[in-house]
Amino acid sequence: MIRFLHAADVHLDSPLVGLGQWGDAPVEEIRGATRRACENLVALAIKENASFVVIAGDLYDGDWKDYHTGIFLARQMARLKGAGIRVFIAAGNHDAASQITKSLQLPDNVHVFSTRKAESIPLPELKVVLHGRGFAERIVSDDVTRKYPPAWPGMFNIGVLHTSLTGREGHDAYAPCSVDGLRGRGYQYWALGHAHRHEVVARDPWIVYPGCLQGRHIRETGVKGCVVVGVEDEEVREVRHEPLDILRWSLVEVDAAGAADPREAIERAQRALAQEWDRHGGLPVIARLRITGETPVHASFRAHSEHWEAEFRAAAQGQGHGRLWLETVRFDTRPPAAATGREDDEAAAAILKELRLLVSDQGQVPGLMEEMGQLRQKLPPEMLSGDGDPDDPGRLADILAEARDFLEARLLRGGGPA
Repeated sequence: MIRFLHAADVHLDSPLVGLGQWGDAPVEEIRGATRRACENLVALAIKENASFVVIAGDLYDGDWKDYHTGIFLARQMARLKGAGIRVFIAAGNHDAASQITKSLQLPDNVHVFSTRKAESIPLPELKVVLHGRGFAERIVSDDVTRKYPPAWPGMFNIGVLHTSLTGREGHDAYAPCSVDGLRGRGYQYWALGHAHRHEVVARDPWIVYPGCLQGRHIRETGVKGCVVVGVEDEEVREVRHEPLDILRWSLVEVDAAGAADPREAIERAQRALAQEWDRHGGLPVIARLRITGETPVHASFRAHSEHWEAEFRAAAQGQGHGRLWLETVRFDTRPPAAATGREDDEAAAAILKELRLLVSDQGQVPGLMEEMGQLRQKLPPEMLSGDGDPDDPGRLADILAEARDFLEARLLRGGGPA
């Protein structure tokens, strides 16, 4: 049996976002997370005695700040060369040729697919052929699979492509195509990239997203890594997801329903965070804590959210042997049915109502993003700086929730709109 590793969306040297405003953030702990995950990929390939490694796009996160990114990658590829392992790389939207202005020569065990058209690379000693292409531009709207070569008979055919297929939640449309279109090429395995969540799309043939190598923010929760594929007699015998991340992002929801005072809700949160820590087997965990439910302490949470967030953060310090941190605390509680909020400012209450609808109905986010995009084109460059990708729907959803929380707190304090 031959084995190969299928990885994608390494986003080498991409910063982890969402923690810089907090003094207790594990900045040094996570600064090199994507590099350490890449090192884990190389170590796994050597351990598995892999014949080759496929990286299906977004190896980089855009243009390098300096040459250290390229030097690091060259060193890792040299480790694989020393173990006799070849590497096949396809450029995705983040590392498209138009996005990368710097370059360094990689060891000769690395093949980077053409960005002009799909090409076939045979490995006759393994009876394997790889068909793939990269991209020159960050935006690709064509179905390029129609021009992929037909399957080679008597060989195990692998297609390599960075694509959103017919669409993936939280990701822009990119090189769209269909499952039926992939099947039509006659390959036994499609190594995809672009979606950051591991997914086996189909098994006949195998169409697989390995997910990203390391979660970089709160919208990339859970286990991250690559896929190990075993092949024998031109058939897939094994597809195994292997964790490679060095820390985890997590969403923890705590029901505060019926809590008579904030301390009771905090105790429930401590228990939930302890369970979440145990679930990840000792890795560092960065969690977003969401407090929900109908409770008499709703007004206090909203009116004094900064104080109570600090209290929840302090309570979290003792969890996970000091290896669990809170990214943020969200108060999504409701007042008891008999209670009414102090939403007596009609204009502010109207805005708050719309914000609540937007937060609860994510279907409205794409339309709002289009309007925001038009607004950004009219703004001066100095107003467009900040953390996060402005085209990320998840980032916009976070901003809406923050605006809702801020306005609710002001109304509950009786201060009126900001």
